[in-house]
This record gives sequence, C-alpha cells and structure tokens, in this order.
Amino acid sequence: MTTVFVSGSRKLGRLNKVIRDRLRKIVDQQFSVIIGDANGADKALQKYFSEIHYQKVIVFCSGNSCRNNLGNWNIKHVFVDKNLKGRDFYTQKDKEMAAEADYGFVLWDGKSPGSLNNILELLKKNKKTLVYFAPDKEFFLVSKLEDAQILLAKCDQESLNKISRKIKLSSSIREIECLSQGSLSF
Repeated sequence: MTTVFVSGSRKLGRLNKVIRDRLRKIVDQQFSVIIGDANGADKALQKYFSEIHYQKVIVFCSGNSCRNNLGNWNIKHVFVDKNLKGRDFYTQKDKEMAAEADYGFVLWDGKSPGSLNNILELLKKNKKTLVYFAPDKEFFLVSKLEDAQILLAKCDQESLNKISRKIKLSSSIREIECLSQGSLSF
C-alpha cells in the first residue's frame, strides 16, 4: 500500500481549495496517510481527514503524548531521548515518518525550517515530495536536489539564513549530493 507523509508549516493553518483537491486525490487512491501532531498545517490536515471520515491515517507523536489527534486515529509513538528539547525532540518523529513513507506532501511557507527539513529527509531517502509553496500558491515536485534548490531560490535571504542556522542546511545539501553520487561522506 502506498503511504504519503503529509506535513507543513505551523503558520499554514488553513487549507485552500487546490490543497483540498490534492488531498482528495490521496483519498480517492486509498493511500495510507501518516501525519504529525503539531498545530498549524498538521492540525489543519488532520481536520480535513477527520471531516471526510478518512480512516487510513496514522498520527505520529514524539514521546508519550500526542498534541493533536482530531480523528481519533491510531497513534505511533516515536521514542525520543527525554533530554532532547524543541526542534530536536520533534525531528525524530519526522525522520521516522520520512523513512516509512513512499512519498511526501508538504505545505511550505518558504520560512519553516521543519517543513524544509522534511523535504530534505525525503530526498535523502530518494523519495519524491509534492510541495505546495504558499508564497506562490503553486505546487512543485521535488524529486532531486536541483528541484529543492529551485524552491530555495524563491526564498528571501533572511529566511534562508534563519533556516540554515536551525537545520544545518549546507550539511543536508552535501549529504544529498553524496547520496545522489553514490559516494560515502566521512
């Protein structure tokens, strides 16, 4: 069964018609959906799937408790070292979702380091991601590093600087380059 990792920026709390239409295609094909438990896009996506009574959803949560599970779906708790805090705590869950998914569907505001990190994690695993780039209100298919770099070029420099500091962007890009070349990175 095909599994889609759906996620997005916390500042994107509403789903427009074109996003809902794409989600409907996931449902129509009976794909399994894995989703996080954050506020913002995760919660909006959960609300959509709950409203249409879609059952093929699993909510991933870091640690022992979920912040949101609007459809009362099955939960997958991801073990996280209790000493980790903030972004590091929740990134473990996102990495596991990227590993389990066949594809990604990410709503990105062009500023969220977490959403970009999900796109890059999927790329590291050679998985395609459909990205809704909110500033342009357009979809972009990211299947190789060059596709991600085209999206990054659309971002303002201040946002890129913040993202780079928070997720070690250049390190992720080097890792993807090495993986695509089939070489080892030491």
